[in-house]
Amino acid sequence: MNRYPLWKYITVLAALLLGFVYTLPNLLGSAPAVQVSSNRATLKIDDKFRPRVEEILAAAGIENTGIFTDAVGIKVRLADEDAQARARVALEKALNPAPDPADHDYVVALNFLSASPQWLTSIGALPMYLGLDLRGGVHFLLQVDMPGAELHRLDSISASLRALMRDENLRYGGINREEKSVVLRFQDAGTQAKARELIRDRFPELALVEAEAASADASALSLTAVMRPETLRQLSEYALKQNISTLHNRINELGVAEPVITQQGMDRIVVQLPGVLDTGKAKDMIGRTATLELRMVDETPGALEAALAGNLPFGDELLTEHERDGRKRPILLKKQVVLTGESLTNAQPGVDENGQPAVHLDFNASGARVIRVITGENVGKRMAILLIEKGRAEVVTAPVIRSEIGGGRMMISGNMRMSEASDIALLLRAGSLAAPMEIIEERTVGPSLGKENIQKGFDSTLWGFIAVVTFMCLYYRVFGLISSVALTANLLFLVALLSMLQATLTLPGIAAIALTLGMAIDANVLINERIREELRAGLPPQAAIHAGYERAFDTILDSNLTTLIAGLALLIFGSGPVRGFAVVHCLGIFTSIFSAVTVSRALVNLVYGYRRKLAHVSVGQVWKPEPGKAR
Repeated sequence: MNRYPLWKYITVLAALLLGFVYTLPNLLGSAPAVQVSSNRATLKIDDKFRPRVEEILAAAGIENTGIFTDAVGIKVRLADEDAQARARVALEKALNPAPDPADHDYVVALNFLSASPQWLTSIGALPMYLGLDLRGGVHFLLQVDMPGAELHRLDSISASLRALMRDENLRYGGINREEKSVVLRFQDAGTQAKARELIRDRFPELALVEAEAASADASALSLTAVMRPETLRQLSEYALKQNISTLHNRINELGVAEPVITQQGMDRIVVQLPGVLDTGKAKDMIGRTATLELRMVDETPGALEAALAGNLPFGDELLTEHERDGRKRPILLKKQVVLTGESLTNAQPGVDENGQPAVHLDFNASGARVIRVITGENVGKRMAILLIEKGRAEVVTAPVIRSEIGGGRMMISGNMRMSEASDIALLLRAGSLAAPMEIIEERTVGPSLGKENIQKGFDSTLWGFIAVVTFMCLYYRVFGLISSVALTANLLFLVALLSMLQATLTLPGIAAIALTLGMAIDANVLINERIREELRAGLPPQAAIHAGYERAFDTILDSNLTTLIAGLALLIFGSGPVRGFAVVHCLGIFTSIFSAVTVSRALVNLVYGYRRKLAHVSVGQVWKPEPGKAR
């Protein structure tokens, strides 16, 4: 009756062991580390770069306790903060010999890594990330200038309309942006009608309003084009997503383990950088601007050699092209800009006609016209794509023009992997901000305050746990002790799940853990009280235990289900700290049911299940009604 088959005991034991393994990294703490990341999006740091880092540290006589490679770069774990400081100096000196920070290819930043041994890390057992309120750092609230993005888009449309009118040989009196519209002026109704049809066909995002121009010439006619509401909505969504993607790329250079970059409302972005206390550097990174340029490569025989010798040809610029293996080679470009990133509408990774990785670029109408003319006149020559940031030009790629490119779609292919094609596409999409942003709120949380928050949160959870365990043991005796062990298992499962999900722990999360402990014991109270009721009714102990667990399960399921509904509502409709609380709360409901029903039942079966003759069970005082009296 109260016996589990062997496989159930093995399942519970395996769950407890797994929970302990994935909880352990949170108990071991963190160790100082140094992170090496790329200062250029086109320079990737992978396992091939690891021997160079090891050589630099060995030459400086610095021992490490582990070197790890991830998507950001290479992280070196060190024994103490003194070794961390010396390692940073040694790596900075060896990797960035140039005195000007603008010429540095690598970013060497201080960081912290889990102090877990290698075998734990290899199976993905990592500690939870600590949020801004626990670790300290910087909080920014950014206001995205949506009207500015709209005006910027209208300026681009104005340039595209001018190119369209010239291509179709339509004479116009002027195309200008006025407030939030573009006004096209014509001298005759025939030209106006043709322009109207072209705009409706080529620019579906625009709505046309006809009106006579307010000018001295009464015969002058005009078309007023405004952006449709759905276009404005799409522009707003695109600007926010583009800016968030750009911010992610830039903040990686700060060495932030788990930055929080989220949308707030329709025109605001929240940026939280745990562990970053240098607000000046964070502001500089967030406020960076980048522009994209297309230029022709000067392949005149002897021109590059002359430029390297100090005789730079007029109208040219000598830059550096970075190859895939990290080497650099000089490249001579014409200063004349063929096209800027304002004409780029999209960039996606894909494959070429041979199935090799490539990057597909889409340009607007004016950009498509320029690309068609330039590529038609320069077949067989190289065209370079540059990213200009902080006054420094970086050559992303310089492909050979194979044929004239029409339709506004261009492809970059060559000796690249699919991952590199994805990186270049992301770089071209998110190289610059889609809309200007302004910091309207700034807060700094010190590490001492974060440490105090951790201590208070830990103390509150610990004392709440001790109080619950004390009450259960005094009131329910052996069953109270079993319930306390199940409660410990519940805490183990919850922390392990959060660690496996690599969740970010914040103060609301700690509050949810404390609340989960209080709620988790409810299920055991229901079971214990049900067992006592069955004993009062005269059932033998073994039957009372079985009936207590069976009949309390429905009540436990109903109560936790209603609580789960409330938690899901917080998760769906909440944001920020509310969502963090809801995640921990919902996970805690599942772990509570498992630990209260399965783990505690396994322990009870171990203690009482194998006794054939069981006179009584230690479940606290069982008050039986006197004979002849109603219960």
